[in-house]
Amino acid sequence: MAESFYEDGGELTSDQIAYFLERMNSGEEVEAGSEVHRLMTAASERAMRITSRMNAQFDSLSHVRERLEELWICDLPESVGLFPPFTTDCGLNTHVGEGVFINAGCRFQDQGGIYIGNRALIGHNCVIATLNHNMDPALRANLLPAPVHIEADAWLGANVTVLPGVTIGEGAVVAAGAVVTKDVPARTVVGGVPAKVIKELA
Repeated sequence: MAESFYEDGGELTSDQIAYFLERMNSGEEVEAGSEVHRLMTAASERAMRITSRMNAQFDSLSHVRERLEELWICDLPESVGLFPPFTTDCGLNTHVGEGVFINAGCRFQDQGGIYIGNRALIGHNCVIATLNHNMDPALRANLLPAPVHIEADAWLGANVTVLPGVTIGEGAVVAAGAVVTKDVPARTVVGGVPAKVIKELA
């Protein structure tokens, strides 16, 4: 379905996007070289075009929001903010609530779905990943999508990495530099590699 995307620089159709998202959100393994895998590559190309324009010249935060609406194909609340540069290798499966702020240098791998709740704060240079590779070396190019959920009022410090399938609970704080491999309970502070609970919040 995606070959013509490379040939003429055209956009993915709404049907292609709907099919792609249905497959990604199913959690089913994506076989390397399959139709879905080719659509994934096409989505990456689209995302790189949009984000390269957004990052190349800053005009205003409202202009950045317009680019994000193009990238994420949605109407964003005016309360959402993002400081570029920002990169993503898909851009079709990110969902943010009211008052979300994403600081400079973040990298989202959102094929499996990134869901950010109201008023969540994402610090400098955070990486949010939603894809794993198959552990069998013979099938290593196959991909396994799993969503990341960052619930309302959570705060990710600078240089945090969140791995596929993780939920960060409401009001939780992830200390700078942490690598989050497991779910984070609500209203806790976690830190380290891998991240562990340091304390509970009142």
